[in-house]
Amino acid sequence: MKHHPISLFGQHNIFFLKFFIILFLSCIATRFNFCLSNIPSSLKTLPLVGHLSFDELSLTKASRDFGNRYQYHPMAILYPNSVSDIANTIKHIWNMGHSSHLTVAARGHGHSLSGQAQTHGGIVINMESLKVYEMNVDVIGNDSPYIDVSGGELWINILHESLRYGLTPRSWTDYLHLTVGGTLSNAGVSGQAFKHGPQISNVQQLEIVTGTGEVVNCSKDQNGELFHSVLGGLGQFGIITRARILLEPAPSMVKWIRVLYSDFTAFTNDQERLISEENAFDYIEGFVIINRTGLLNNWRSSFNPQDPLQATHFKSDGKTLFCLELAKYFNFQEMDIVNQEVERHLSHLNYIQSTLFQTEVTYVEFLDRVHVSEIKLRSKGLWDVPHPWLNLFIPKSKIHSFAQLVFGNILTQTSNGPVLIYPVNKSKWDNRTSVVIPDEDIFYLVAFLSSADTSSNGSDSLEHILSQNKRILEVCERANLGVKQYLPQYNTQDEWRAHFGTHWEGFRQRKFVYDPFAILAPGQRIFQKTIIST
Repeated sequence: MKHHPISLFGQHNIFFLKFFIILFLSCIATRFNFCLSNIPSSLKTLPLVGHLSFDELSLTKASRDFGNRYQYHPMAILYPNSVSDIANTIKHIWNMGHSSHLTVAARGHGHSLSGQAQTHGGIVINMESLKVYEMNVDVIGNDSPYIDVSGGELWINILHESLRYGLTPRSWTDYLHLTVGGTLSNAGVSGQAFKHGPQISNVQQLEIVTGTGEVVNCSKDQNGELFHSVLGGLGQFGIITRARILLEPAPSMVKWIRVLYSDFTAFTNDQERLISEENAFDYIEGFVIINRTGLLNNWRSSFNPQDPLQATHFKSDGKTLFCLELAKYFNFQEMDIVNQEVERHLSHLNYIQSTLFQTEVTYVEFLDRVHVSEIKLRSKGLWDVPHPWLNLFIPKSKIHSFAQLVFGNILTQTSNGPVLIYPVNKSKWDNRTSVVIPDEDIFYLVAFLSSADTSSNGSDSLEHILSQNKRILEVCERANLGVKQYLPQYNTQDEWRAHFGTHWEGFRQRKFVYDPFAILAPGQRIFQKTIIST
């Protein structure tokens, strides 16, 4: 008589079989090949005002970011209530030495693209829980007003707080729901950068926790090497726990304008002319439009065409167009003067006359405009998709070659997201920071802000967009265009060395000083290794 194999175990053995299956699955669920019992016991007893969390749902959330392409599962999440929580945790890991293999990643709003806010089997620091520093505005008797903020504070909150005093930060990113530490670790670039420089050019002081757990206050004059290293340093020299941001008087309204070009030379000439003029506009950006149908009808919902009858005759189908987007800040009593100034400046530009769209919005509405799009995309389930973005700095002398090689050649179909293109003035950037930029007085930011459809096999698929990005980089290298990546993503030490060029050795040596064990871990795993290798 044959027995079913499982019947040979009996009820008692079946119970233990189930038990071991459950145990096995629970270990797998941690995703980094060891169970919670392997967490160093000393971490659990750290004296913290905040706390460490080992909750699986929180760990899973911390293993994702806006880029939605990489997932590195951490061991724990630190929710700090004080700077000492961060310093003590990092110092403890530092004292554990190389053998612990633990790394730390600071996570703000999780808007990183390639896992920079993640760490495999390490500790993610939730910077948004760091509220030890209340936002403090200094305006009395100060010619350079400023606001002191936590590194985990969102820029949108800084905007609202500073506006209570009639003030505002000078430089922004297009999306304000990002943390101070996050944008300052990269640069913080937007349409105001031509005038005030990036956000890293508008910081007076920083408080940093280094990779050895030391808390250091720094500025241009105090611990200047660390100050400049951290700004644009990709999180490799320390965690920004406090920043002093410069402010200026805030406007109440914005004159918001868009015009179209079919000629790339006219488009770039006008942009370069405007960024060289004093007080022409406060914000200047451009973007590329490929095979967009019904473009003007779509804009009509938020813009009022100056000549709607003539505009309806303009056909955008099948053409590569270039949009110049401008903004002029003002207060109510200045409206007539501003309208005259705007009209005068526009009269010198060579755009397609029938495509002038303009409107007036509040200052907050203009700065927070991307958030409106976010809400719409979230409602359709289109926000939490892969974002294989590619951001490039291109020398002015090479921008026409780049356009000829890419627009209408590599990029031939409707783009899968905005393609930004606008110039900035190098004179507004501090060359002592860690950001790598082209060595020309004017250079362009070109950003391919793509969103991928995970269910598609076509031109909007992740694979296609990544392939397209690779082709763009390859053609830039072959043509020797002197392109530098913004928010760089490289996989080999040779690529990183080429990216930094003559700054490579200095960058690497400073890394040894402030984070010799490479405890501060960016999302790019190989970046961490290549920075510290000899």
